[in-house]
Amino acid sequence: MANPRKIFVGICSKVGRPGSYIQGAGKVYIGNYVRFAPNIGVLSSNHDLYNRDKYNDASIKIGDYCWIGMNSIILAGVELGENTIVGAGAVVTKSFPEGHCIIAGNPAKIIKQLDKNFFKPWYYPIECQYYGYIPKDKFEKMRSRYLDDDL
Repeated sequence: MANPRKIFVGICSKVGRPGSYIQGAGKVYIGNYVRFAPNIGVLSSNHDLYNRDKYNDASIKIGDYCWIGMNSIILAGVELGENTIVGAGAVVTKSFPEGHCIIAGNPAKIIKQLDKNFFKPWYYPIECQYYGYIPKDKFEKMRSRYLDDDL
């Protein structure tokens, strides 16, 4: 992780997989119950095309219940809506804020719409109330210790 104070990870999200890299320069918000496969790249900043010493930051938002497939890359400024599934090896260069879809390819595009009525978020266990390895109530008390105020 780079710039961890600008990275928020929601309840019961599993993002610490081998080979994954989350760059928080432009802020990264990862919702609840999100799943990452190994070797994910989440890059909220990129070099300027004409001045490689300058960075262009843009925040990334990954909605609740998303699933990001192995070797995927999510680039700066992208928003993924609730229940978006990113196929393995996808390069996500634009937003899919409506969610409830499967995206894949380079650049990623919608390959299947998912039925919003069939999606049941209650399937996820309510008793699982952790931010990483920190219980929710403890994390809320210590939040400012780990995150910038505007996240």
